[in-house]
Amino acid sequence: MNRNHTARSNNSAGAAGSSRSRTDKTAGSAGSGGSGRGGRARSQGSGGRQGGPSRGAAAKGGRGNGRGGRPAAAGGEFAPPVTLTPALPPVEAFTELDMPERMLTALTAEGVTTPFPIQAATLPNSLAGRDVLGRGRTGSGKTLAFGLAMLARTAGQRAEPRHPLALVLVPTRELAQQVTDALTPYAHALRLRIATVVGGVSIGRQVSALRGGAEVVVATPGRLKDLIDRDDCRLDQVAITVLDEADQMADMGFMPQVTALLDRVRPGGQRMLFSATLDRNVDRLVRTYLHDPVVHSVDPSAGAVTTMDHHLLHVDDDDKHATTTEIAARDGRVIMFLDTKHAADRLAKKLLAVGVRASALHGGKSQSQRTRTLTQFKDGHVTVLVATNVAARGIHVDNLDLVVNVDPPSDHKDYLHRGGRTARAGESGTVVTLVLPHQRREMSRLMADAGITPQTTRVRPGGDELNRITGAQAPSGVPVVLTPPPAQNQPARAGSPSRSRRSRRPGQAARRSATGTRGKSGGR
Repeated sequence: MNRNHTARSNNSAGAAGSSRSRTDKTAGSAGSGGSGRGGRARSQGSGGRQGGPSRGAAAKGGRGNGRGGRPAAAGGEFAPPVTLTPALPPVEAFTELDMPERMLTALTAEGVTTPFPIQAATLPNSLAGRDVLGRGRTGSGKTLAFGLAMLARTAGQRAEPRHPLALVLVPTRELAQQVTDALTPYAHALRLRIATVVGGVSIGRQVSALRGGAEVVVATPGRLKDLIDRDDCRLDQVAITVLDEADQMADMGFMPQVTALLDRVRPGGQRMLFSATLDRNVDRLVRTYLHDPVVHSVDPSAGAVTTMDHHLLHVDDDDKHATTTEIAARDGRVIMFLDTKHAADRLAKKLLAVGVRASALHGGKSQSQRTRTLTQFKDGHVTVLVATNVAARGIHVDNLDLVVNVDPPSDHKDYLHRGGRTARAGESGTVVTLVLPHQRREMSRLMADAGITPQTTRVRPGGDELNRITGAQAPSGVPVVLTPPPAQNQPARAGSPSRSRRSRRPGQAARRSATGTRGKSGGR
């Protein structure tokens, strides 16, 4: 089969491995050595595994380690498992992989022909059916690292109604939509159907998608559990399961739901766990559900954000709001993180009153409000996204060069994921944290935990240093009112598609909602 495609650099991510590092940590790799690449054939049919040891039936809630021990973890650090079976070596091009020709063609059409390091290292093994434990900084290409293998190994199969064949679990609605958008072009190329299953939107459409048949389900744990409880989805045919950002699901209290869902999938299937950070919270998942996994780390856990400048701006209590406002009034977009949804709403309202086009994003908003806000921020209609940690993962905005922690994060993981909204895919960016006098000691400890040496500067509103670091300037003072752009009004008026949908044949609605919205993305 001729696969001589012209290699181009990944247009959404830049050349692999070219990111500049400004933290104390250097990128490392684990588990990428191994034997020759023989036996990397993709398993077809009903989800059988090739290239990895056979598991047999797994008992509910546990599958046995078979690792011969694991290193002790110091403090709260995560001790990765010891891989017994050598990993297949990394590749330099997608054309070296045993993937369907139509997928290679789709990659070329999307301008994605040079794999990122995490893709180059894990895809040979995941295509062979191996379990994978992967860690890579935000923007390193994790979505395609698991997604391409999942789609390639599912190609040629057809899901029965309510019985998906592959499952991706994610912590937030935004991340679910991003994963769906990133994988849709390749799913279309392989004639696979993706259903996105999240809370905050009509469950009826999701039921229709599942009843119409969807090979791949991208889901948040809570809504998927609801559908299972209604008998609208069954996981006994799922042969490939992916946990994306499992540590955040643990932090959000989803672990009982996640383990209950994993216990429902087909025994002996492939499991992949990817995240930007890994800690002891996911240790049980790895020990219980991953069998002899290939372990690959693009970055050490403490230094996951490596392509940006980090600034601690010391401000007095009385100057904090004015400082925040001037940063928000800069030329260009910025995400500002606050601790609570009420604080986010208050700040957005105050910024609008002085002429800054700001909008709040948090868990108290409906899904339609959150989707509209993100769309307006991405297209520039909104220049300041005032967010809680709901936006710290799963949101990709091109050319965003500044993130501001108006309220400092509670731990170094939150810092890394907030900062990960900028400097994505090798681009440069700046993360600024406003630090009040009583917060200085705690922030110094947090930065040490993150493995980052920041630049510390004392600033005041209107000061030259504040302008130099952030582009801060005085706002116009003329209040603004946000209205949806004209292009966004029409869906709202047509918005009773639920009524017109009743006149359609059920299969039509199922096919429309199962395939998802086509998005163009080279991965996270």
